[in-house]
Amino acid sequence: MNFRRTNTTRRALTAVAITTGLVLTVAGCGGSDDGGDPKGGSSSSAPAAKGGGEEQDASPTPSTDKVLAETKDGDVSVAITSATRDQGGFVTVAGTVRNDGSSSWLGADWQSDETELAANGGSLSGANLVDEQGKKKYLVLRDTSGRCLCTKFSRLRPGDSATWFAQFPAPPEGTTKVSFQVGAMPPASLDITDGGE
Repeated sequence: MNFRRTNTTRRALTAVAITTGLVLTVAGCGGSDDGGDPKGGSSSSAPAAKGGGEEQDASPTPSTDKVLAETKDGDVSVAITSATRDQGGFVTVAGTVRNDGSSSWLGADWQSDETELAANGGSLSGANLVDEQGKKKYLVLRDTSGRCLCTKFSRLRPGDSATWFAQFPAPPEGTTKVSFQVGAMPPASLDITDGGE
């Protein structure tokens, strides 16, 4: 009798333990109420590196709350709205570009002179970040196929604007002030912020 009672008790405790484990697992997999991605995507502020060469429509929408820096070359102006250091050892710079000219703009003079990045066409592949204090220049990251981790532009018609992003290797942790430069645009000084978790 004792043997049967012990087995029954053991089975009941095992069932309770398994049920509790399943409940905790389901609760841990549930969505959060903090406004996170309902599709279960990553909460990283950096765009996913899916082979680079992202078209302008696929680039992340930068925050329009605050413009960190602005620069202009002729009829084309650039506003930088974020420069975020991410956990993966890179910095994502994002913003908008606007064409106030009378003809379309392709961003051809923004492409890199590097042979490896020649196939990127009108993109931010020629952009760079300069750490003047550390005396280092950081070029746009690229994938193993030679595509930049940056926005590739299609035609920007007169009066139109588009969002953009570019990813760079991160300067050392203590470095927060850098200059962003692309094409014939004058360098724009900006502060890097930490993306956190």
